[in-house]
Amino acid sequence: MTSPDHPHPSQHFSTRREAFVQGFKDSLGAPVLVLFAGMIGFGAMGQTHGFDAWMTGLTSLLMFALPGQVVLLEMLISGSSLLAIAFAVTLTSARFVTMVVTLFPQLDAQDRNRGLYAWVHLLAMTAWAVSMREFPNMLPKYRLSYFIGLGLPCWLVALPGTVLGYLAAGWVPAAVTLGLVFINPLFFLLTFTEVKPWANRIAIVLGCVMGPAFYLLDANSSLLTTGVVAGTLAYALDRKWLRPKPVEVSA
Repeated sequence: MTSPDHPHPSQHFSTRREAFVQGFKDSLGAPVLVLFAGMIGFGAMGQTHGFDAWMTGLTSLLMFALPGQVVLLEMLISGSSLLAIAFAVTLTSARFVTMVVTLFPQLDAQDRNRGLYAWVHLLAMTAWAVSMREFPNMLPKYRLSYFIGLGLPCWLVALPGTVLGYLAAGWVPAAVTLGLVFINPLFFLLTFTEVKPWANRIAIVLGCVMGPAFYLLDANSSLLTTGVVAGTLAYALDRKWLRPKPVEVSA
């Protein structure tokens, strides 16, 4: 029998290289296309608002966080102070904290070292959602290799996608190119519904219901408020009624 920490894997890898290759193959479909489309929209946004091509491209390469990149450009356009921009971008990227603490503890113990400071740069909503779905199907020792294979192509297409969007901004209607930015969170939403815990699905439904209401109350804080309230309620519902009760084993 296999232990709870090492479930019987549906992904039968014999080496880390095989796990990397599988992650690479899994990225070449929707994850890469979705990120590429989102970066095209961001590149068009940069060109439309008069930003330099180098600045727009390097933002995608170095930040690799589309919501934070959009906030950065919008606040630069509005003439906000550097301190306010730094705070807003940091707040926008706070989601990475929960992504890291839910994903990386699933890695094998020997892979949880300082090298993760480099690999964490590959973390994006797409790579996180797919990894959360696939990690339970493989042994822990293969998970980091799979994640690297999955995240690396997504990061590598960020710069070409941004440059393409920057150059094509004048050829395609602005509404179309800017609308591409929203494909990434839509893909994340659809992928995350396949993650098994019901709390995730409840949080998504509550967020869809509460989001418009909080937006009407205060547009500036609606995204943060929706996430906190919907996530907290989903956790409480799962903890109270949906999560299996712990079984007490008597001696």
